[in-house]
Formats: sequence, structure tokens, C-alpha cells
Amino acid sequence: MNNINLGKYIPIESYVHKLDARTKILISIWLIVILFLMHSYLSFVVAFFALVLMIYFSDLSIKFFIKGIKPLVWLILLTAILQLLFTTGGVVYWHWLFLNITSNGVHYSIVIFLRFFLIVSYASLLTMTTSPLMISDGLGSLLKPLKYLHLPIDQFTLMLSIALRFIPTLLDETIIIMDSQRSRGVDFNDGGLFKRMKTFIPILIPLFINTINKANDLSIAMEARGYDDQIDRTHYRQLKFSKLDLIALLFILIISVLELRLPII
Repeated sequence: MNNINLGKYIPIESYVHKLDARTKILISIWLIVILFLMHSYLSFVVAFFALVLMIYFSDLSIKFFIKGIKPLVWLILLTAILQLLFTTGGVVYWHWLFLNITSNGVHYSIVIFLRFFLIVSYASLLTMTTSPLMISDGLGSLLKPLKYLHLPIDQFTLMLSIALRFIPTLLDETIIIMDSQRSRGVDFNDGGLFKRMKTFIPILIPLFINTINKANDLSIAMEARGYDDQIDRTHYRQLKFSKLDLIALLFILIISVLELRLPII
């Protein structure tokens, strides 16, 4: 669990790190939207090529990146297995009671696995190359026109930045609680599925209490510093587009055209 990189910012001087936060947010959202429009295996090959290229230009080790999302792959794999067993249609390869393995099930389970693996990878790359503060500022800038509709954009971006900031903290606290439970003789790998789920209850309760306490302490600290969500805030770091952002957007546009134009196989 301590290897999960989602929400962790890795400060490195790279081309991807230098991109404007708004550019990276738009690219991530656009690539995720494209993933839901793709059904061709060739398109997924192009998507993986784009991911590897972005990891390379972020100066992150591919081994380190894969290690960071590996704990989430099991959840994605479970989702794909459920899709495999409960999808009907096409040639039936195996059948038992209400469980089936069909040609449609095999196809859709592979597509779902690849799709969600890439979604997690793009989200991890965004958070690893962009600080929570810059993600908040970038989203605030992109959603700024919605202020004219009297939507609470500033409050939304503040909640998002706080959530991103505390994801690594909550993961670290979970590890500490699990180590404390192990020292008391709890074995999280012993027994069947329901017994393992039961052993996680002593983790959730203190983690939930710690989260509430941290939220309360944070609200008191913000009030003590005179935070007012009704006042327009200034920003120390100014967002600016550059030629590098234009190149990145053009690259993603080319990749998107290739992904959507490839035949379904």
C-alpha cells in the first residue's frame, strides 16, 4: 500500500513537469474520454505508446511507475474477471450455473482491464508530475467561466487540493495502523475472504476517526489564518502557456486521431 503513487507529487525537472497545469489536466481528461470511445486493440497499443512516451519525458523510471500502480491493478483485474464471468453473447466457451465465459465476455473484460489500467496510469502521471496546489489552480482557471453561473468553483478546487494533499497522508496512516494491528497478532492474510474483510474493521474505525480529527484541525487552522471563501484570492504562482504546451497538445491531438481512426480488431 505504501507503494501507491496516486496523489503523490514527485518533484523533478522534466519536460512534463514544466508543462502548464491546465495543459496536463486537459490532456488527462481528454485521454480518459478517448479511452471510453475506443474498442480497437490497435488503439490501446497507441494509447500505451503515448503513456510510455509521457513517462519517458517525465524522467520517471518505468519500473518505479509500474510499482506505484501495481496495488491498484488487482482491483482492476477483479473488475475484469467479474465482466468475464457475467457477460453473455457470442460463442460460449464455458458455462456453469449463472457463470459464463463467452467470446463477448473475453473481449469486454480485456477492454475494461486495458481501459481502467490506462485511466489509473494517466491519473497517477498527472498527480506525480503536478503538485496538488497547481492542480487546484489549474482547475480553478479552467472552471473560472462557471463563476458567472454562481457555482462555488473556489470551494470545489479547495476541497480537491485538500483531498489530493491528504491521500498520501491517509495511506501512511493506514500502514501505521496495520503495523500496529500486526504487532497485536492480527494476520490480514489468514482465512477466507469474509474473515479477511473482518480483520480490516479495526483499521477503518481509527482511520475514520483520525480523518475527522484532521479535518477539524485543518478547519480551525484556516479560520485562525483568516480564510474567507467569499473573497477573491491572489496566487503567488502564475499559470502561463508556452510553446512546450502547444507541442504537447498537438502530440495528443495526433495520438487521439490515430486511436479513433484505427480499425476495430
